[in-house]
Amino acid sequence: MQLIIEAIGFGIATGAVIALGAVGFSVQFGISNILNITYGALMTLSAYIGLVLINHGINAWAALAISAVAVGAVSVIYHRILLAPLVRRGTRAIAMIIVTVSAGTILQYVIVAIAGPSSQSYGEQSGQTFHFLDLTLSFGQVTIIVLTAILMLALHLLLTRTTLGKAMRATSSNRTLARSCGIATSRISDIAWFISGCLCGAAGVALAITTVSFDFSLGALFLIPMIAAAVLGGIGQPYGAMLGGMIIGISSEVAAAVSNPNYKDVVAFVILIIVLLVRPRGLFGAAWSSRRLMEG
Repeated sequence: MQLIIEAIGFGIATGAVIALGAVGFSVQFGISNILNITYGALMTLSAYIGLVLINHGINAWAALAISAVAVGAVSVIYHRILLAPLVRRGTRAIAMIIVTVSAGTILQYVIVAIAGPSSQSYGEQSGQTFHFLDLTLSFGQVTIIVLTAILMLALHLLLTRTTLGKAMRATSSNRTLARSCGIATSRISDIAWFISGCLCGAAGVALAITTVSFDFSLGALFLIPMIAAAVLGGIGQPYGAMLGGMIIGISSEVAAAVSNPNYKDVVAFVILIIVLLVRPRGLFGAAWSSRRLMEG
């Protein structure tokens, strides 16, 4: 029983990282309707930016913030230069997916060319441990959980309590109608890609902090659990992605505790397949999520 409790604690920490990435992915998809597979490579890029900063004496948490902003800027540039022109030309969805896969592969191997294929590490970032209700968590894990909670609350307030949030929801719901109402949809799209890029960057560094060592495949390996979380909650719906991230994280760690740890990553695949077969619109369907956002 104690083993299960400890696994739940690790699962909450893992779920927090997954939620960060999944929410950013959902915001991106919701505003653009593009399944951006390059997202995983951008997470890897953020992890390596964080590594460079830490090697230059910058605190890991400051490195996380700087890397998040840097990847947010890269995300906007990537969308403006590559994806937006293709969308304007009427490129089909499947072709867009192929483009993002190709761009992600290119970025991944650019990272290899610069940083090399060997494993890297941030070093010991854990610090003291905390004990709560039989759960044992490191300082790093607690910090990431708290940081994720703060960012999720900030995103919720942005979407439901600000004019910018209303404009983002309107653009996501009907871009043409939003534009006819005077909303600068291109600017709103840039802001959404920046926000999602920041969450992607934060998730990349957070994942590297909680990982003993990582290499250029970090983001690619994390992409499936993240997409599974987004699909579980309802693709394009940030609130569902928050819950989906926690479910995937806890399920994976508990499965690793009661069975072979090598099968941990299989859990995300299994959940993804089950959701697509049973409830392809996710736990919170598009209609529910849209209504909830509009009521906010």
